[in-house]
Amino acid sequence: MASRDPKALLAELTAWAAAAGAGPPETHAYGDDPEQVADLRLPGRGERRTEGPPPVAVLLHGGFWRAAFTRSLMAPLAVDLARRGWATWNVEYRRAGNGGGVPETLDDVRAAIEHLTALAANRDRALGLDIGRMVAVGHSAGGQLALCAAPGSAVRRVVSLAGVCDLRAAAREHIGEDATVQFMGGDPGQRAGAYAQADPLTRVPTGLDVLLVHGDADPRVPVQQSRRYAAAARAAGDRCELLELPGADHFDLIDPRTAAWTAVAARLAVS
Repeated sequence: MASRDPKALLAELTAWAAAAGAGPPETHAYGDDPEQVADLRLPGRGERRTEGPPPVAVLLHGGFWRAAFTRSLMAPLAVDLARRGWATWNVEYRRAGNGGGVPETLDDVRAAIEHLTALAANRDRALGLDIGRMVAVGHSAGGQLALCAAPGSAVRRVVSLAGVCDLRAAAREHIGEDATVQFMGGDPGQRAGAYAQADPLTRVPTGLDVLLVHGDADPRVPVQQSRRYAAAARAAGDRCELLELPGADHFDLIDPRTAAWTAVAARLAVS
């Protein structure tokens, strides 16, 4: 099964978000680099589904850690989640080609989460966010970042959407036209220390609840990536659920119009 073209899909989803009447988010800098920014989107009063402050989803985009792909990939999900009563923090980070790598990219994600936590604690901002219900949602390479950066933060649950969960296998199998080797600065034999920091498979247990969602028709990141992580996480004592979606491809999971995303959103609603 051929996967959809990401640029064409992004154009469709940008038009979808505009038709949904979504206004611009509030962009915050969490560092000095131009890439160290995140978009905060709050649900409108009519969109809040429960009493009290809204839960928070930290969104981490994919694109195989390459500079050509940005947080715009996750912007449609931010719009959809706001309609479902969520606040979202759509994170940009340094990537391969613009200062990213290990540990820089992981440091950025951790700093972004810490910045949001500080914003939420600032009474002058009066954001009213339920930080106790913070979930990190990462797609593809963003799944790897969520699984590695969330432990030790305010995040309580990780949702990996078609995540790259086994970097050593990804390097060995040349996933994403050797994207892992490019991001890591070498193969596992050359950069053993970096892989130890950034490979989710070697960092279990996380101590977090983890939901892995993967389509069995994904030609970009094989479902075996999530299967191997689920087995390792459970063996290490983590609470880890694997939801395999028959017929779903790589981008179905970040398309608000699909049944695949509806299934993910339903799981988020009970987090």
